[in-house]
Amino acid sequence: MGGKVKTGEWNTAQGCLTYAANGESVEITGSRGRDAVFAIPAQLEGLPVTRIGKKAFLSNKTVKEIMLPETIRWIDDWAFACCAKLTKITLPYRRLVLGQGIFRDCFSLAQIIDGVSLAQDKKMTDVSYLMAAAVCPLDAFYLFDLESAGSEEWFARWDVRLRAVMETPDAEGFSKMLLCGEEDYGSRENDPNHYTEQQRRKKVRLAVCRLMYDTLLAQEDRQTLTAYLLAHRKGQETEETWRVVLEEHGDELPYYRFLTQIGAVDKENFQAMLADLGESHTEMKAYLMEYYSGLCAGEDPFAAFVL
Repeated sequence: MGGKVKTGEWNTAQGCLTYAANGESVEITGSRGRDAVFAIPAQLEGLPVTRIGKKAFLSNKTVKEIMLPETIRWIDDWAFACCAKLTKITLPYRRLVLGQGIFRDCFSLAQIIDGVSLAQDKKMTDVSYLMAAAVCPLDAFYLFDLESAGSEEWFARWDVRLRAVMETPDAEGFSKMLLCGEEDYGSRENDPNHYTEQQRRKKVRLAVCRLMYDTLLAQEDRQTLTAYLLAHRKGQETEETWRVVLEEHGDELPYYRFLTQIGAVDKENFQAMLADLGESHTEMKAYLMEYYSGLCAGEDPFAAFVL
């Protein structure tokens, strides 16, 4: 930023944003407080807010949603890194100058939404979820391509990367991790069984995401992903499909509907799933019980749903 710089604070509901203005534009330089939602203003000091500065939201422990205005042009290094609770960010889908690691270790990030059109059609809704998945579990930041997002080529590139992840052996990378000393000696992460379980969970998350947001998904890929999830449903030798839904989406009904739609709930595993739900998750239990009643009555359990 050139020219004389003026610094200031802009009050939020439970804290403030710090900024620097240079007479032409404004950079957001930091955040303080306990806000769960930040709506970045388009103007401060009568000037457009064009930049989210380096480490502006780094390690913010409370933020869950950030909305960036159309005026934004730059997002600097590690701007939102290590925001453990960040689930949704809204920004303009167009060319932005992006720093490194802007969403590093944002493991809860679920949706990156086009803030210009706020399109509600299925394709752009699917893109918003797949874009977020590309950043973290898919580990393909090159797919954070706001200009091409939603094109046939973009979906094809996403699926190519997904196939590569799904085809990677679960144990691959474990020895390298140990040799590089990336985990503390004696920690659970040094257990090969734990490592392979985490790899399976990663694949489950990605398979569920792509099947739920399935625009332009090829039939062959659909069958492959569904088969993987069924191989790890409740009652199988490993149960990561069920564990991911139960532990990470415990009271989110769409995920339980998804399990029934792909056939991951059956007469053999229903009682065990109900036992895992315990005394909580009342709505989820009611849904599964209704579905199970249909199974036992010989009705088509999929009649009310379309995957």
